[in-house]
Amino acid sequence: MGKWGVFYSSVTGNTKMVAERIAEASGEADLLPVEEMPEDLTGYEVVALGYWLRRGGADPKMTKYLPHVKNAKVILFETHGTDPGSEHAVTAYARAAYLLGDGCEILGTFGCQGKINPALIEKRKNSAPDDPHGGTAAMKRWKRAASHPDEEDLQAAADFVAQMKRKLIIMQKYREQKSIG
Repeated sequence: MGKWGVFYSSVTGNTKMVAERIAEASGEADLLPVEEMPEDLTGYEVVALGYWLRRGGADPKMTKYLPHVKNAKVILFETHGTDPGSEHAVTAYARAAYLLGDGCEILGTFGCQGKINPALIEKRKNSAPDDPHGGTAAMKRWKRAASHPDEEDLQAAADFVAQMKRKLIIMQKYREQKSIG
C-alpha cells in the first residue's frame, strides 16, 4: 500500500480527530490542515479530504482547495451536527465531489456527527419554530451531536480505512487481470 495524504479543515476539533484516526489507520500518511496541503499530490496513493459542513457543503477552506485536487483517488470525510444519513449530510458529499478537479476517482465517503460550534448554537437558539436549523427538534439534534465524535465514531473511521484498503487491493487485481486478458 502506498502513502496517504490526509488533509482536513476543522474549527471545533471534530474533523481533526477523525483525520488523525484515518491517518493512523492508513499506516503511512501525511496529516496536514488543508491550508498546508501541498500542490503536488502525485506522491499519494489516496488523498483523504475532511471538512465540516456549512450550508449543506464543505466548509469555505476546503471548498477553496477542492478544485486543486486533480487525478487522485479521493476519500471524502465529513463531520456535521445533523443526523447521520440525513439528506443534508449525504448531499454534502455530492457538493464536495462536484468541486473536485479533473480526473479524480472517489473511493468512498465517511461521515459522523460532531459537536456544533457553541457560537452557532447561541445564534440559532432564538430561531423561528419553523426554521429547520432551530427549534425544539434542532436542540435535540444538537444535544445528540455534542458527544461526537466518540470512540465508536473513531473506530468506524478506522474500519472505513480498512475497507478502502481492501477496495484498493481488489481494484489493483482487477486492473492486472484486465491488462493480461
